[in-house]
Order: sequence, then C-alpha cells, then structure tokens
Amino acid sequence: MPLYLALTCVSALLAVSVYAIVDRRNHDVSRNVYRLCIGLCGVLFLAAVMPRGAHVVSTALPLGLPWIGMHFRIDVLSAFFLAVVNLGGVAASAYAVGYGAHEKEPMRVLPFYPAFLAGMNLVVLADDAFTFLVFWEFMSLTSWALVLTHHHEEDNRRAGFVYLLMASFGGFALLMAFGVLGGVGGAYDFSSIRESTKAGWTSGLVLALALVGMGSKAGLAPLHIWLPLAHPAAPSHVSALMSGVMTKVAVYGFIRVVFDLLGPPAFWWSVEPMTFGAASALIGVLFATIQSDLKKLLAYSTIENIGIIFIALGLALAFKANGMALPAALAFTAALFHVFNHSLFKSLLFFGAGAVLHGSGERSIERLGGLIHSMPKTAFLFLGGCVAIAALPPLNGFVSEWLVFQAILLSPSLPQWTVKLLVPAVGVALALSAALGAGCYIRAYGVAFLGRPRSEAARAAHDPDRWSLATMAVLLTLCLMAGLLPSLLIDTISPVAKDFVGGRMPTQAELSWLSIAPIAESRSSYNGLLVFVFILFSAYSARWVIHKFGTARLRRAPAWDCGYIEKSPMTQYTGSSFAQPIRRTLGVIAFSVRERLDMPAPGETRAARLSVEIKDRIFDYLYAPLTRAVESCATGLNILSLLTIQEFLALVFAALVFLLVLVAI
Repeated sequence: MPLYLALTCVSALLAVSVYAIVDRRNHDVSRNVYRLCIGLCGVLFLAAVMPRGAHVVSTALPLGLPWIGMHFRIDVLSAFFLAVVNLGGVAASAYAVGYGAHEKEPMRVLPFYPAFLAGMNLVVLADDAFTFLVFWEFMSLTSWALVLTHHHEEDNRRAGFVYLLMASFGGFALLMAFGVLGGVGGAYDFSSIRESTKAGWTSGLVLALALVGMGSKAGLAPLHIWLPLAHPAAPSHVSALMSGVMTKVAVYGFIRVVFDLLGPPAFWWSVEPMTFGAASALIGVLFATIQSDLKKLLAYSTIENIGIIFIALGLALAFKANGMALPAALAFTAALFHVFNHSLFKSLLFFGAGAVLHGSGERSIERLGGLIHSMPKTAFLFLGGCVAIAALPPLNGFVSEWLVFQAILLSPSLPQWTVKLLVPAVGVALALSAALGAGCYIRAYGVAFLGRPRSEAARAAHDPDRWSLATMAVLLTLCLMAGLLPSLLIDTISPVAKDFVGGRMPTQAELSWLSIAPIAESRSSYNGLLVFVFILFSAYSARWVIHKFGTARLRRAPAWDCGYIEKSPMTQYTGSSFAQPIRRTLGVIAFSVRERLDMPAPGETRAARLSVEIKDRIFDYLYAPLTRAVESCATGLNILSLLTIQEFLALVFAALVFLLVLVAI
C-alpha cells in the first residue's frame, strides 16, 4: 500500500508539471501548482511514515529497458529519506504559495518544480541501477532548469553551466560505479548486487566513484564549486529544496551504495569520508564567514553541514568494520539526525533570506541593518534558524552535533592506528568548524538585522506574506521540538541503524525526564527540556532582578560612538570588518586574499578605500589547470575536422579494435 501510494503521488506530481504548461494563462496557476504540490508531498510523507505490513516492500514495473524494467522499493532507509524529501517539499511549496506570486517569469519555474520533487522521490524509491541513474539525471536536469530561472543575469547563466558540468561529471562517476558493481554478468538490480561477491579492489574503486558521484551532488569538497553558484541563483524556495533536500538525496545514495550494496566494510573505507568531510566542514565555514551575499553564505554553510554528515558516516564505517555495533549505531544515528535537522533549519534560513530579498530587494548584508525594526517577525524566525544551525541548545542542531562528538570520543577503542590518529584530527576540525559556524551566524544576524539601516532599501523593508511567515514558524517549531524531544527521533532512526550497521542505540523513550544517553546514562546524557527550562528561568530571573533593584522603565538613547553622536550608519561595523580577523588568520587554509588600501595623502578630503580580492585555492590549483588542459586538448583535436572520409573510417575501425581488445583483456 505505501509503495503504490507513493508511486501514484509521484505520477501525479509529473501530471502537475503538464498542468502548469497547459493552464499557463490562468492567473491562479502558480497558487494551484504549489497547493497541489503541498497535498501530494503531504501524502508522500504519510506514505513514508505509515506502518508497513512487511519490513521491505518492492515492486517492478514494465517500464524502461525491456529486459530490465524498473524496480522500486521502500525499506527503512528509503522511508526515512522519503519523509525528509517530502517534509521539505511541503514546506517549500507552502512558502511558495505566497513567495511565488512575485515571480516575474513563473513559467520558468512552475513546469520544473513538481518534476524536481518527483525526481528526488523516484531516486529514493529506485531499486536498480538503471532506474536510479535515470531519475538521478532527471533530478539534475530539472534542478538545472530551476537554477536558470533568472537566466538574463550573466552570473546565473555561469552558475547553470558549472552546475550542469559538475552534474554530468558526477553522473558519469555513478555510471562507472554501478558498472563495476554489476560486473561481467551485468546484473543491475540491487538485490543481485547485494548477493554478488566483490573483490577487494572492486570495493575500493566503487567507494571512490560513489564518493565522487554522490559527493559532487552533495557539495563535498573539493567537488563543491557549483553549490555556492547555483543555490543563490535559484528562487529562494528552490534554493531551500536544493540545499536542504537535494543534497540529502545524495547522502542517501552514498549510504545505499556503501552501507548496503558493497557488503561488509573494511576499516580503511572510513578514511575517505572522514577526510573529505573534515575538509568540507572547514572550507565551508571559512568561506561562509567572509560572505556578504546572504544566500551565498547559506550555500557555503551547506558544505560545512554536509561535511559533518560525512564525518559521522565515516565513523560509522570504522566502527562497523571492527564489529563495534553500538558505537557504529551512535555515529550512524548522528548522521541521519543531522540530515533531518539540516533539512529543517537550512530551509528556514533560505526562506528567511527570501523574505529579506523580497522585503528589501537586497541580498548583501553590507546594505542591510536594522531589519529587526522593519521586519520584526522575520527577524525573530531567522534568529531561531541561526541558533539552530549554530548548534546552540536547546534547538536541534546542538543534539546531532553533540552525538557526533560522542561518537568521536569512542574512537580510542578502534584497533587500527590509522583511524586512531585520524579521528582526533577530524574532531579538532569539527570543533573548529562548530565554533566558526556560531561566529558566522552571529555576524550574519548582527549585521543584517541589528544596528541601523545602511540603505534606503533596508529602511523601507517589510515582512512577507502570511504563507511565508507561517511556513517559517512551523519549521522553527519543528527545530525546537526536535531539540527538546530528541529521544523520539533517535528511536525512529534506530531501525535504520539496526539494518545498516547491525546495532541500535539504547531505547531513549525508557529514560526518565525525556533525557538521551548515547551509550549509558552514567557515561553521558543530555536533556533538552531541562536546558530549555533553565534558559527560561535564568532569563526571567535576570529580568526580575534588573527591574526589582534597578528600574522598571525602558529608556531609548542614541548609540555610543566614541564620545560623540554620529548618525551616519557608515560608522557601524560591517560584515567585512567582523570577518577580517578570521580572513587573515585562518583564511590561508581555504583561499588566497589580496588586500589593496587606497589611503589619501595628508590634506586630501577623499575617502580611504580598502578592496579585498579573494580566490578559491581549490579552483585555482585544481579546476583552473584542468580547464586549461581540456581547452588545450580540444584545440589539438580540432585537426580531426580536417580528416577525409577514408581517414575517419580508419579511425573508427582502430577504435573498435582497441575496444574489442580491452573487453577481451
């Protein structure tokens, strides 16, 4: 029942795409499309969470290749990710009911938006390599079309090109991975792949290809260069889907291949996910800290959070390879918990950025300021998202990152010295990224929402419509509930951990006062509800003491400014000035910086100017030489256009002979 219901809803989403084209002249077509998407994604969410009669439900449809067909399946892993995808789909669609009404070219969005949702669902439901790859590419193409919504801007066209290039590269890597998994027999259904025997070199090659293919879609460094270009280019509700949901589909693909199809892991499988995860966490947060574009800041923050997820998955592989079921379950649960959490607070923050963009017309925090007065509701909701993503209690971001640290603290029990030495370094990188992440969002919120308006646009800003505010309020409520009652989510994730790492965390619902204990209560525990009560009590007590022994009146006065009052907002700290210490001390890790100071001579009245040029080291040292090499090869191959027909035929014959020899070997 759940599987057929899910496939029916996905088919209906594709039909909604067709409806958007057919009824494009209808003034209400935008609201109709998004309302239909709310309903269908809501039913898909229910299909994911409803009890199933069997642990695994599968079916095959006579579609696609005649001798293969298309296989679909729901198990505990796909059900979890189906719930994440469609919860994000409901939120994005509800937000878009109001936000989408302001889109100048709605037909650049409406036909592709339901198809994008359908593509992500079908990837999660796929049970063979052919189906998985077809809908993986379908998901990539529909999201590429959405990135190009505002195609008249040069930066957006470049973002679309880079995204398509990286999506093609990732898709090719996945094609090779499934080709190696299929082997000589060419069995591409997942059940046959599970039962097949894999050689040691095969597992290593598939792991590397899966990390490249899934990592390029997830935004794992150094394959992340498309993400900070494409996510800001799309409309805000699409950005929320791409950052909060689509990257999680890539995480699902990695788990499906590495934890399921590859069979029992070796300890060295954990090295790559942890290494690239730690690099992603550091690079992402360093770039996020220096960004002035609000949506680009959020995009780089996604790279950081994807790194955290891959660190946890790498730990789960290391523990599972050594037969340590309980620590493996802890790390795996932490990864899935952070998948869910990130989908909530990143969607909330992108919706908040969209509200700021619509209300003020600005994305640069350097031209904002004082929005807490002109956009008070958005300011409160955005603050909640910042607290969640900064991993501050009592919200949900703290719980999942705390679980990752608890798993890291168990690493000394691992027998391999390679992993023993690697995990502490990864832990240091994770701790540094967590601290920088908190500073990043203090900077973003303080510059954009506090202080005085830096432009007329910020002064005239206004809160968005009720649909947008209600959606953000629901997401913030979910962030708070996941932080106060994490035991419910941990117990929900436990069956997935049981199936994929062979163990589960202790049942958290049995603990008193809604506490959680990763291993045992005597070792470490956390109670979000008590922390929340303590925060409320402390805040109320401080307020009571101040008003009791100080004054009960509120007084507004001009800001202190070095002994004299200067009304110009130019005297405020800027986002660049907040980021300067980080840029100069830690920036060398991720980027190269060149500062140019134009200081007027004594007696001149013109203003001094500081310009900062920042370059991505990964792009300069990896992608730029690769681009030059490809251009050089393409130029050299131009000679083929001068060949005669006889020479072309001879070249084709030589290539055929070479391929036959290769197959024979």
